[in-house]
Amino acid sequence: MEIKIQKELSTDYTAIEKVIVEAFLNEEYSDKKEHLLVNRIRKSEAYIPQLSLIALKGDKDVIGHILLSKIKIINGDHAVDSLALAPVSVIPEYQNKGIGSQLIHTALKRAKDLGYRSVIVLGHKDYYSKFGFKPASLWNIQAPFEVPDEVFRALELTPGSLENVQGVVQYSKAFAE
Repeated sequence: MEIKIQKELSTDYTAIEKVIVEAFLNEEYSDKKEHLLVNRIRKSEAYIPQLSLIALKGDKDVIGHILLSKIKIINGDHAVDSLALAPVSVIPEYQNKGIGSQLIHTALKRAKDLGYRSVIVLGHKDYYSKFGFKPASLWNIQAPFEVPDEVFRALELTPGSLENVQGVVQYSKAFAE
């Protein structure tokens, strides 16, 4: 199956919302509001248009979406810029076919090319470890809420970029609304 990954356009928003809703419909740990989060992030200072990508089947069928947005890792008066990977969505009939992996690999490469140095994700340890994500606690990076250590993960896009970084992740206000 030929899959094309490209930057989302405003004309894709309705199709993307449908993908996100379908992708999370039967997820046990979902609040079923991920599509609303994406809409809020797009309207926030955390939005990076180049890192909101879609997977297309053929030339027009949107079957997947990924979003990386700006966050900070705060330690007292010191703040380090990073990215949050959330959410990744693939409609159920196309899941487990490598489309999510293609979206993640492409988004991470583009983030690195844009000069970003690290990414934080809250997600399945077995899935995200295959992309190089490790427990954020290895760098003494913590979530701003209670979460099991094994699902709060970090990735250095540039080797050593988290070496002297520690603190609490501060998500954009879009995550709290």
